[in-house]
Amino acid sequence: MLRCDVCPENGEGCFFSMALRIRLARGGSKKRPYYKVVVAENTAPRDGKFIERLGSYNPFLEQGDPERMVVEQERVKHWLSIGAQASDRVNSILAELGIIIAPIRRETPKKSAPKKKAQARLQQQQSQ
Repeated sequence: MLRCDVCPENGEGCFFSMALRIRLARGGSKKRPYYKVVVAENTAPRDGKFIERLGSYNPFLEQGDPERMVVEQERVKHWLSIGAQASDRVNSILAELGIIIAPIRRETPKKSAPKKKAQARLQQQQSQ
């Protein structure tokens, strides 16, 4: 069970027994997504029950628009300090805003690398 001593709720802090995620909850209409950045339990549905709304993300706005990504930075830092983990997409959003350090991403996964036989064939072709 996790206890949060920073929350002003009831003066005692908040308690959580589940793993927490900071993730996107989809809204908007068909082909026009709009996302809320929320803290939810790991087992909760994507658009279902959440604990707190931290901001919004509108992918249709241009890159430089300040309304594209709106996040309450203090609350995000608070939830990360408690132990909530951000999803991959939220990690990249928070890194763009300068809240966290950008995660290291590989350009190509190891699975797609050529296997031993293919590498040998490539070396033979290059030597000829």
